[in-house]
Amino acid sequence: MAPKPPAMSPSDLPVAEVLDRATGPRRAEADELLALLGEISGEQPVVWAGRIIGFGEYEYRYESGHGGRAPLLAFAPGPARHTIYLVNDFPQRWPDLVAVLGKHRASKACLYLTRLTGVDRVALRELLERSLAETRSSVG
Repeated sequence: MAPKPPAMSPSDLPVAEVLDRATGPRRAEADELLALLGEISGEQPVVWAGRIIGFGEYEYRYESGHGGRAPLLAFAPGPARHTIYLVNDFPQRWPDLVAVLGKHRASKACLYLTRLTGVDRVALRELLERSLAETRSSVG
């Protein structure tokens, strides 16, 4: 029996199928995020883990020896919110951008946006660009 691929790996699932999980006005916002992350990364979108739209990829390895692959930039559209994946501790690294971003929630490496309405697009773009640069420099 072939080994099961890691949960966080690219798939052949169509990007449109994942985008369609965002409904109503969020669907157009998902298209906007798709275009923005594609423009910033210069990469084509690929579905990861069946629900995340990722751009580019890198390999990582922790001191513990655990490692894997992940997209350079990624987001997951959904019916209730968009989840954008950024570098660890981005709120502490760039509090100036987070402060002007607009309505959001954040965790260690995820930015949650219920809607893009009211989100400062300049701040969002800068967060994405800084996160991408940080990831590329750490694996480069």
